[in-house]
Amino acid sequence: MIDRERDVDAATIAKLCDVAVWAPNHKLTWPWLFCEVRGAARRQLGDACADVMAAQNEPSPRVQKTRGKFERSPVVLVVGSEAGDTELRTAENRDAVSAAVQNVLLGATALGLASFWSSCPTGANEAVAKFCGFPSGTTIVAMIYLGWPTDVPKGFERPAPRITQRS
Repeated sequence: MIDRERDVDAATIAKLCDVAVWAPNHKLTWPWLFCEVRGAARRQLGDACADVMAAQNEPSPRVQKTRGKFERSPVVLVVGSEAGDTELRTAENRDAVSAAVQNVLLGATALGLASFWSSCPTGANEAVAKFCGFPSGTTIVAMIYLGWPTDVPKGFERPAPRITQRS
């Protein structure tokens, strides 16, 4: 769980974004975009997503849950990927941004923060990109909840990696 009341200062978020941009990216396109969402803007982000869900006839309980879900942490870091000049470049940009998100998560853990990588609700990509002021065509790769932990999460077993060998 994340402490909803204890703030994460802007300098810490900036540090995490600095760590993010060390991710590899093909052709040095620097495709990542970041939007730090705090305070009342968290509810506005939830409303933007929920309005899209309601227009798609999602069940009312899911829509209502979405309206307040970004208030579960003091900061939500929305991470977008700029479109490329080709389909391949767009895919490579998204891969680079995913690596950047992993850097944010690892950096947050190193600083003692709790973090959670959430995806953008189905159909809400454009609404979230607009809310964040990102260019048209941006893909929302992550909506990262960040805050100070209130407990130690339970670990879980992970399957062994599948490794194919060829000689």
